[in-house]
Amino acid sequence: MTISRSRYPLLFLAAAMVAASAATLAQTPLTLPQASPPATVSQTIGLTEIDITYHRPAVNGRKIWGGLVPYGDVWRAGANENTTIRFSTPVTVDGKKIEAGTYGLHMIPGEKDWTVILSNMSVAWGSFSYDPKEDAARVTATPHPSDFEERLSYRFDNPTETSAEASMHWEKVAVSFKIEADTPKIAVDSLRGQLRGLPRFSWQGWSQAAAYCAQQGVNLPEALTWVDRSIGMNENFQNLRVKAAVLEKTGDAKAAESLRAQALKVANETDLNNYGYQLMSQQKMTEAIAIFQRNTREHPQSWNVWDSLAEGYSNAGDNKAAIDNYTKALKMAPDAQKERIEKAITRLKA
Repeated sequence: MTISRSRYPLLFLAAAMVAASAATLAQTPLTLPQASPPATVSQTIGLTEIDITYHRPAVNGRKIWGGLVPYGDVWRAGANENTTIRFSTPVTVDGKKIEAGTYGLHMIPGEKDWTVILSNMSVAWGSFSYDPKEDAARVTATPHPSDFEERLSYRFDNPTETSAEASMHWEKVAVSFKIEADTPKIAVDSLRGQLRGLPRFSWQGWSQAAAYCAQQGVNLPEALTWVDRSIGMNENFQNLRVKAAVLEKTGDAKAAESLRAQALKVANETDLNNYGYQLMSQQKMTEAIAIFQRNTREHPQSWNVWDSLAEGYSNAGDNKAAIDNYTKALKMAPDAQKERIEKAITRLKA
């Protein structure tokens, strides 16, 4: 029996919808392991975050360079979607200025030199729609031999506070390019923003910001206003020494020395103890011991000041003075510290 469409229109419509739905379900992709699995590698230089997101093809016994990846052709520098590189701040890539953002990363392999390309297009599939008009920068890189790697990988080598080398490794070839960030400028810009928030309400925030500038030798006039604001909130050993450091960087050594003397007059036990250890870490043993001695004169009832003085003498190689001061500390120390001090004395007597 043949059913007429005109007599049963709703029946045919329903059948068509079922068929369409079945076709749609049949096309729904399943999640399965990928032949070239995705990966992301990250590195922070100073305050600049860098991410490279890519897929990792395998050699799988194939000829890679000049074979699977032809010389002279634009390559996606990975597999599947184009590889991307993200910078959280402005940087330079082998000297080329790049604004913060995400870029497509492509390469043109050559037998001698390679071209590394950063494209303003970062959401393309591979390099198939690559357009040189969208280039943000091109740099030349020299490939070098590397240990065999079955799967393509990226890494960051030689990271410092201001730079790192991004390296692509695959088969027996590695290609690198240098990324640099003006960390002091970026940090100062960040500090200005942070000081608009909660840190502006404490003397510590203004002092820490000025201390960074003094350490880096940057933004000194503004740093002086920051530390003065800190001192206005709470004059103390720390921010007076920070102001001294800023003034010294500006060339006013006389004012700096006067402030350091003023800072010592208001220093408490913890200030002196921390300062002594700071000097000791700088291998300024004579100055460190002098500060520890001052702390024992000003706080003779504290076991900790005698313990620190003993450590100073021990590091300076004066075992007898170290034992004498550890013994004084031991008489006043809480039970939780006695075993450690006793071991120190035993070690020095051996």
